[in-house]
Amino acid sequence: MDKKFHDNLIVSSAPHIVTESDTTRLMGSVLLALLPALLASIYIFGPRALILAIVCVASSVLFEYVFNLITHKKQTVGDLSAALTGLLIAFNVPANFPFWQAILGCLFAIVVVKQLFGGIGRNFSNPAITARIFLFISFSANMSTWPVTRLAGSTDAVTGPTPLALYAEGSKDQIPGLLQLLLGFHGGSTGEVCAIALLIGGIYLIARKVISPIIPCAFIGTVFVFGLIATGSVYWAFFHVLSGGVMLGAFFMATDYVTTPKLPLGQLCFGIGCGLITMCIRLYGSYPEGVSFSILLMNLCTPLLNNLSYKFYLKGGFEDGK
Repeated sequence: MDKKFHDNLIVSSAPHIVTESDTTRLMGSVLLALLPALLASIYIFGPRALILAIVCVASSVLFEYVFNLITHKKQTVGDLSAALTGLLIAFNVPANFPFWQAILGCLFAIVVVKQLFGGIGRNFSNPAITARIFLFISFSANMSTWPVTRLAGSTDAVTGPTPLALYAEGSKDQIPGLLQLLLGFHGGSTGEVCAIALLIGGIYLIARKVISPIIPCAFIGTVFVFGLIATGSVYWAFFHVLSGGVMLGAFFMATDYVTTPKLPLGQLCFGIGCGLITMCIRLYGSYPEGVSFSILLMNLCTPLLNNLSYKFYLKGGFEDGK
C-alpha cells in the first residue's frame, strides 16, 4: 500500500463538505428528487398529503431555528437539512396522521436525534427513520391506520390494510398487482406507496452523483434475492421490492451522508444488512414491515463498518485504493 495513500486515507464523520452552500445544494437536490413522490402522494391521497408535508417541513425548520436561537448557535436552517428531515417524516406516516403527533415526531427528530448530538454531521442515526420508530412506538394505532386512496373505487371504507399486512395475514388474493404497487394505488405511508416516483428520484440522485448506487442496489438486490429464495417466486420477490418502504428507504434514507459508511465495502455491507434485516422481520417477525428497524440497526453498525472497510483498504483489498 502506497504510504502517501495510507497517510491521506482518513475516515471521519460526514458530511465532508467545505461550505454551507454545498450542503444546501446537496439537500436541495434530494428535495427535488422527492418532488415526484410528493406529487404522486397528493394525487393518490388528496390535498391532506400536501398539508401534512407543509406542516412537517415548517415545524422541523422552526424547531431547528428556535434551538439554535436558544443555544446561541449559528443558524443552520438555510442548509435545508431540517426541511429534508421534515419532508421525510411526512413521507413516513399515513396521510391521515394527526398533525400534532407529526409535529411531535419532528421535534424528536430535530432536537433529540440531531441537535442534542451536535447538529448536522454528528447524529448517530437518521433523524427521520428514528422519528418514524418513535411515532410507531408512541402512537401505534394511528401509525397503522391507512387511508384508502382516492382511486380505490366505490367503497364505504375510509381505511384499509397495506399490501404487506395482507401478505402477513395470508390474504394474498387481496393483494394489489405489481402495476398497482408500482403506481401507488394502495394503502401505505404517504411518500412510500408510489414506487415509480421514488425510482425516478433515486435515478436522478445517482445520475447527479449526489448518492452512490452501492447502498440502494445492495439493499434492493438483497430484498429481491431473499424474497426469491424464501418464496420461490419471481413475482413475490418483486412484490417485496415494490411494497412498503424499500424504495424510499434504499434511495433516500439508507444513503444519508452522516449515518452510513464512507467506503465502498462498508456501503455494500450496509446495504446487504438492511435488506437481510428487512426481510427477516417481514417473513419471520411480528411486524409486517422492517425497513425502518433495519436502517436504524445498520446506522448503529456504521462505525464498525467504517473501521473494517478502512482496514481492508490498508491491506490492499482494492487496487490503488479504488
